[in-house]
Amino acid sequence: MTEETLEQQEKICTADQAGERLDVFVTRQEPDLTRSHVQKLCAAGAVTVDGKVRKGSWKLTPGEQVAYAVPAPQALEIQAEDIPLNILYEDEDIIVVNKARGMVVHPAAGVTSGTLVNALLYHCKDLSGINGVIRPGIVHRLDKDTSGVMVCAKNDRAHIDLAEQIRTKAAHRVYNAIVYGNIIEEDGIIKGDIGRHPTDRKKMAIVREHGKPAVTHFHVLERFGQYTFVECRLETGRTHQIRVHMTSIGHSLVNDPKYGPRRMVGKSPFAIKGQALHSRTLTLTHPRTHEVMTFEAKLPEDMEKILRALRSKRK
Repeated sequence: MTEETLEQQEKICTADQAGERLDVFVTRQEPDLTRSHVQKLCAAGAVTVDGKVRKGSWKLTPGEQVAYAVPAPQALEIQAEDIPLNILYEDEDIIVVNKARGMVVHPAAGVTSGTLVNALLYHCKDLSGINGVIRPGIVHRLDKDTSGVMVCAKNDRAHIDLAEQIRTKAAHRVYNAIVYGNIIEEDGIIKGDIGRHPTDRKKMAIVREHGKPAVTHFHVLERFGQYTFVECRLETGRTHQIRVHMTSIGHSLVNDPKYGPRRMVGKSPFAIKGQALHSRTLTLTHPRTHEVMTFEAKLPEDMEKILRALRSKRK
């Protein structure tokens, strides 16, 4: 690896990170790196604390500066593509779309076309550049197989404003999901810090250490014995939050390939690709007019078909 392919990073240990192992600290800063990879970097002397090489087991104290080098993101040539978009609202600052299930939000390694960004580049003359050439305009994300409302920024001013609304929870998101099992409670709150799964880096999990606080509110809309149709409201926006939280209480999402029951993988009785999860509404304050706006995307046909089948069976 040449020097040109490395990107130097410098992070300061905060008071709430005191006592954290060096390898754990760096792994939390760089989710794309595994802990074993970070440990190898430490062993190779590529990670320093206040300018001194330290082992991965080094316990950090507040104020210490951690420096390390990671591979710089490769520049991708992102092409505009004439992909149909379901646009719910658009003006000079924002564009709100109903993302289809199966559409990746932005290009990444191995995926350079067919994404929402490719479609936005074709449709919009301008997009905010805060997230760089790979993720222009992307303020928040939905999983590939989660459908529903997303807002994208057309300029940096709108991007900064919207990102702050999401960070401070001023923007509200409500999801619909169909889960396995019969949820007895009408309403509930799920709390559990979410972080990388300790053994599977491609998954998230509720963890005791080094996770980020996450809170999900759920409300039962309909019960079908072996299945429940729920509404979920997020207080936080962690990766895979609803999928992880609902699984933690024994009610994983129907057809979830990552968190659902292993016995059901590839054997779902319903014709749906990916988890039965839909971003139903998004409420935000317009970055220019300051008007409070709510956008809604109707439940997609694949989830409606599941509900029709369940209702028919119930009758």
